[in-house]
Amino acid sequence: MANLILPAPLEAADKIRLTQEAARYDIADADELTSDEIADLEAIRAPKAPPTVPKLGLSNDCIFNCSYCSSRAGLECRQRFTNTPRELAELAVRAAWKNPTRGVFLSSGIYKNADYTEELIVETLRIMRKELRYTGYIHAKIMPGTDPELIERAGWLADRLSVNIELPRSEGYSVIAKQKNKTNILTPMGEISRRIREHTGEYDTSGRRFARGGQTTQLIVGAMKETDRATMTLSGALYRKYRLRRVYYSPFHLPRASRFSFFPQQDTPSWRARRLYQADRLMQLYGFTVDEILPEDSPDLSFDLDPKAAWAMRHLELFPVEVNTADYEMLIRVPGIGMTYAKRILQARRTHRLTHDLLRKMGVSLKRARYFLTCSGKYAGGRLLDSPALRPLVSDVPSQTKLPGWSGADAS
Repeated sequence: MANLILPAPLEAADKIRLTQEAARYDIADADELTSDEIADLEAIRAPKAPPTVPKLGLSNDCIFNCSYCSSRAGLECRQRFTNTPRELAELAVRAAWKNPTRGVFLSSGIYKNADYTEELIVETLRIMRKELRYTGYIHAKIMPGTDPELIERAGWLADRLSVNIELPRSEGYSVIAKQKNKTNILTPMGEISRRIREHTGEYDTSGRRFARGGQTTQLIVGAMKETDRATMTLSGALYRKYRLRRVYYSPFHLPRASRFSFFPQQDTPSWRARRLYQADRLMQLYGFTVDEILPEDSPDLSFDLDPKAAWAMRHLELFPVEVNTADYEMLIRVPGIGMTYAKRILQARRTHRLTHDLLRKMGVSLKRARYFLTCSGKYAGGRLLDSPALRPLVSDVPSQTKLPGWSGADAS
């Protein structure tokens, strides 16, 4: 016993650092943007990374042993911590006050068991709302297999709930995350969705709605060498079945001390996740289908073309479109024209015959759009529409930029 060395207690700053490291796959945002506002941010053509909220965790002492996770039970070189609900509540409120417009995200590893962990998270939420009088945004993680009653309690205290599905194919759980399965992930997702519908129009005594920000989930991109078509097919099904507010995409990173043969040979590059976000918005806001964005013979997103431009390049027979007569659905499929400018074009057409100059004055960027449209029959794209030289001109990546680390040919 004389040689026993006890680790020093962790300070609050150390817990926050470890939490953020453990939650690197968790993305949570506090934005409640409308479709028009998202279009104004050019979410399709040049998306930015999703805005994140401060992440704080109850515990990184997880009983699960998911191969990709830095908090997995089998990783011995890990500095473990567990907060009490009051400690976490005070840390969370302090972090939220520093970011008043973004709120806070509460997550955790599976500490002891799912229900025990979720009970502690719910108690943390109660302390934040009832005792510390925090009224801002809270996104709370729901553990796999959580009891429905705990989901009910969490939903009245948090603004948004999430259960991370993580893997694009359920058979992956038996190899990469053996304590997880399709049932303990999708059952709580279904409960959240059902209760959001059941509580529509209801308010608690403080005027709060049940999970007013809806629910989200997250997919780890590339851990199973899956194609982008497989990822987007799953996302589409999740949106339809569970009415998710968002699906988030996190690039897979090879975990430290883990070199399993079933993992890809390298990290998933960030550009691939950005392309998935673009494809996601095309499906949810623009009416594209998975088959249109990622046909069977082209199951992976392109490095040098955004998904809408790639679709247009595969369907040049539909172009150019006449800007003075094309309907809204066709206008938003023109590379370079988003939802906001399509609506402005429709409005301007009521009183004006549109020309290229007038489109420029309206703020429409013709850098790419001019190859896909005519104005009163006039075409400003030269002879490039059917030429191989068109591809680099409609790319959103500088021509000298090299493909970093991944190509569709690597996926299986």
